[in-house]
Amino acid sequence: MPDPALRREPLDGIPAITARGRLAIEALPPATRLVLRGAAAAGAAFGLALPTAINTATTDTVRAALMLGPDEWLLIAPDGAAAEIAAAFAGIAEPHSLVDVSHRNTAIGVSGALAADVLNSGVMLDLALAAFPVGMATRTLFAKAEIVLWRTGPDVFRIEAWRSFAGYLHGLLADAAREYVKG
Repeated sequence: MPDPALRREPLDGIPAITARGRLAIEALPPATRLVLRGAAAAGAAFGLALPTAINTATTDTVRAALMLGPDEWLLIAPDGAAAEIAAAFAGIAEPHSLVDVSHRNTAIGVSGALAADVLNSGVMLDLALAAFPVGMATRTLFAKAEIVLWRTGPDVFRIEAWRSFAGYLHGLLADAAREYVKG
């Protein structure tokens, strides 16, 4: 297995896309990502209360938990925290599965007043604030790529996607943003 310190992020060297302060599309920093299945009472081990409603998220300044299914959470923490989190979960008696998917995923941030418009070029969801409020997170498609879309602020979204789709997604977002970048 390659040394993680030498691992290159899929969007390294690709500049952020901005449009007059109304749009920013950028690669987000590396993070630890774990998929938790089955242990609803495990929030204490993660250090953050897990959400109890599907398609919602809880967060503090450091960690986030996104409930994507009846017994499935995507846990996001600072890069390199997987071993610490796994050790905290080791003492949980409740049946559960905790899988590190940090190597598989990457994140793209889309923010600004035009963020929902650009995302709607490939996501067939109503992204109006009333329909997709802050804190909502869901597994969906962007064009042909499966993503997790999480609204972290009124005009701020985080896309979690497989690393192999990062260039494809960034390219589609860049195409969608083109009319705003030149305008």
